[in-house]
Amino acid sequence: MSHRSLTTALTLYRGETLTLEEAATYSGVSPTKFATALRSRGIQVRDEDGAPVDRTPN
Repeated sequence: MSHRSLTTALTLYRGETLTLEEAATYSGVSPTKFATALRSRGIQVRDEDGAPVDRTPN
């Protein structure tokens, strides 16, 4: 995963241009790792319908 591809994927995901799976593929990581990267940057993970999802462990 390059820094540039991750940054671009994060931007496109935040702008709702890419889904989680698409953004993960674009950045070269698994959807789980991409979701972790989103959370670490304060970006909410969305459901595929666009609704925010909180999947943080209790």
